[in-house]
Amino acid sequence: MAHKKGGGSSVNGRDSQGQRLGVKRFGGELVHAGTILIRQRGTRHKPGLNVGRGKDDTLFALINGVVLFQDKGQDGRYISVLPPEQAAVHRERSARAALAEPEPVAASAD
Repeated sequence: MAHKKGGGSSVNGRDSQGQRLGVKRFGGELVHAGTILIRQRGTRHKPGLNVGRGKDDTLFALINGVVLFQDKGQDGRYISVLPPEQAAVHRERSARAALAEPEPVAASAD
């Protein structure tokens, strides 16, 4: 029954480095072409307009512009990069849409 079990910490001393995955640039940020937007495993986020996908599923900007995140429900989450002038128009439209929503009416206590 001679076993060498008393190795101590040198037996357990293996651990790998973190992969540093996640979102690197957020919505509304101005980015240059080639900037990494997301590092991911698999296609949790999909490339939209002016965004490329690397062989390790990393998403990167193809043009200089502003980052836009879109949740398309069952189709998935898309990330696009819009030219700055087009992003300003998109921001105005979404602001108008938010203002146009009717406010909820409180129920009257009769």
